[in-house]
Amino acid sequence: MAIEVSHKQTVHVRPVEKFDFFQDERVRSVFFQLLTALAVGGVAWFLISNTAQNLEKRGLSFGLGFLDVVAPFDPDFKLVSFTVGVDTYSRIFLIGILNTLYVSFLAIIGTTFFGFFLGIMRLSSNWLISRVALAYVEIVRNVPLLLQIIFWYSVIYAVLPRLKQSLDLSVGAELAFLNIRGLYVPWPVAHDMLWFSFVALAIAIVAAYFFRRWAQQRQDATGQKLPIFLPTAAIIILIPGMVFLSTGSPMTWDVPRLEGFNFVGGASLPRSFIALLFALIIYHAAYLAESVRAGVLSVSKGQSEAALGIGLRPNKVLSLVVIPQAMPAIVPPMISLWMNVVKNSSLATAIGFADLVAVYMQTSLNTAGHAVEIVGMTMAFYMTISLTISGLLNIYNKRVQLVER
Repeated sequence: MAIEVSHKQTVHVRPVEKFDFFQDERVRSVFFQLLTALAVGGVAWFLISNTAQNLEKRGLSFGLGFLDVVAPFDPDFKLVSFTVGVDTYSRIFLIGILNTLYVSFLAIIGTTFFGFFLGIMRLSSNWLISRVALAYVEIVRNVPLLLQIIFWYSVIYAVLPRLKQSLDLSVGAELAFLNIRGLYVPWPVAHDMLWFSFVALAIAIVAAYFFRRWAQQRQDATGQKLPIFLPTAAIIILIPGMVFLSTGSPMTWDVPRLEGFNFVGGASLPRSFIALLFALIIYHAAYLAESVRAGVLSVSKGQSEAALGIGLRPNKVLSLVVIPQAMPAIVPPMISLWMNVVKNSSLATAIGFADLVAVYMQTSLNTAGHAVEIVGMTMAFYMTISLTISGLLNIYNKRVQLVER
């Protein structure tokens, strides 16, 4: 709307907007979100209260008070201390969480590296290498994971020697041993001054990060490439090493040794843990390999040809040109794959590994009851871990998407 004041000046008047509750998009969005949250909360309250009433009618208690009850059993594998007759079911829950996270973390790392390696093998120009990778992917993906876990558990028992004939993995130094019961390795014992070495390690990592960042900025500005791997490795190793030696080497090693019918000292990984870790890595790496292959094939061949044309070596073309552009296509399926690694670790109960499902949802449920609470807590844990992985990788996915544009 315009009002003419004079021949030379025109005043523009903005029309007054009328607020309409049902037509404002932002208000409607917030209103319906609140309405949905109230509906979900109401359904949850109804289910919880109804369950509590039904259990009370049957003479059963409902609540988390059982977590303070002393647990009458001892898990065979644990990363924290546990005393039978003293520690409670809350400690059992913590042990199950730590065991699950431990094997899942190692399996995710192994799956990522092995899956990328297999995916590159699938694209190899060598006929034999590509066909071997293809056969691996097709065979492993079409055999159920549970069968593979049981297979590796049985193979370890059939192939590895008995306790007295343990394999010395340290080549005569008698430091690490492998047998049908598992893997036995030395364990560090910290002393008073060791924290100085950890502080030095943190400082070295920060220094290495800033060095890599400075080298990248210098390369972008001048085109001159500096060696990065050796200087950063030297920084991370030499600085903590010098501090460690100057403080009198404040750490010793507890070495496993055979006494009677078992090894004592050091740290051990049971056969069930090794079999589960192998099966998770081998199975999920086959799926990641196909995601990597699809992501690499989504990058135009002209990118590789241009990189080769300016003199880059094939390995540099892959790491600096192809893989960064393929990551937007690789990350989304990798999110689901990492979540599946964590969730599929629950199959460990088939071979007796003390993960969360085995020690908490089975043994604890059988001894303490409270099935609704225990199953609900277990489900909540897996849901929390899956949402955390999804959130973190989605942040990274947005970052690589922005880099691509």
